[in-house]
Amino acid sequence: MINNSPGVLSNNNINSDGLFFCTLFNSAYLSRGLALYQSLIDHCPKVHLFIFAFDEECYLFLKALELKKATIISLGEFEDEQLLTVKSSRTAGEYCWTCTPTTILFCLQKYNLDHCTYLDADLLFFKDPRVLLDEMGENSVLITEHRFSPEHDQSANGKYCVQFVCFKNDTNGLKVLNWWRNACIDWCYNRVENGKFGDQKYLDCWTIDFEGVHELQHLGGGVAPWNVQQYEFNNKEQAIQGVELKTGKTFELVFYHFHDFKYVLNNTVRLTAEHYFLPESAVSLIYRPYLKYLRNAEELIEETDCSQKYNEKKLDLAWLNRSLMRRVRFLLQGYYKNYYRRALLNS
Repeated sequence: MINNSPGVLSNNNINSDGLFFCTLFNSAYLSRGLALYQSLIDHCPKVHLFIFAFDEECYLFLKALELKKATIISLGEFEDEQLLTVKSSRTAGEYCWTCTPTTILFCLQKYNLDHCTYLDADLLFFKDPRVLLDEMGENSVLITEHRFSPEHDQSANGKYCVQFVCFKNDTNGLKVLNWWRNACIDWCYNRVENGKFGDQKYLDCWTIDFEGVHELQHLGGGVAPWNVQQYEFNNKEQAIQGVELKTGKTFELVFYHFHDFKYVLNNTVRLTAEHYFLPESAVSLIYRPYLKYLRNAEELIEETDCSQKYNEKKLDLAWLNRSLMRRVRFLLQGYYKNYYRRALLNS
């Protein structure tokens, strides 16, 4: 269950050996964001998450929860003149991307943190993320590669994914972060144009143009629908062990990126987009736990305020219904491709 004992963070009580993260989402991602929060505190005892609430409803609800290891930040506290100037020229999604580097900078400066790691709100942690951050060593910036499977190569949109990116509050870290913030304010759109794509393609040049940038090597950081086909998973000593099929290399899963997970009508979910193949071991060992975290978050939300929105508009079953074979198999099995009845994953 969600830990919602009250707590307050100030510059005077920040633990110097703690881990600091930030994320952003609105009401449509509320259950996902709470699942992320709970997975962090389940696996990392000294953690604090700064949540940037991107609508008033989300902000007020999260503030009322008084989450022990989170600080809730409203748009009014966060947005500056430069962001507001470009806001009307971006879609809601593009504006979130535009704001990403500024959320990190805001946390470093306002709370005088020695580091801060941005997280996409649709991540879930299965192990303490300290093992990933320790890999940075003396470097100032940590970035994660997509590691695309060949059949899902989308490298035109960027080699790296802005899912888990850490900056230290030092000269090299701030140099990269301020450059990224200025670039995103100047241009951040959901299209490929002149070697740019959103906030993401900018990362491609960092290991070349800046000092102190480290590319994560740990395979357990950044498993996602676009690369999960490269691995097999099993339970081992209270951890999820991955095996890279090509090399036989083993690793422990630290976090998974639940990209394009969607709520669907009729108590159904789409685990990810239809074109991604998910190994059975990933569905059983990774997606089932995610549905449990989501269910706990949903129950908390509904118990607190039954009128509170916590997901986007649900998909219909049009993709399944376009084919008689798909529809029949889904009715008989309870799943087809990446569409699953929730009851099947809850069993």
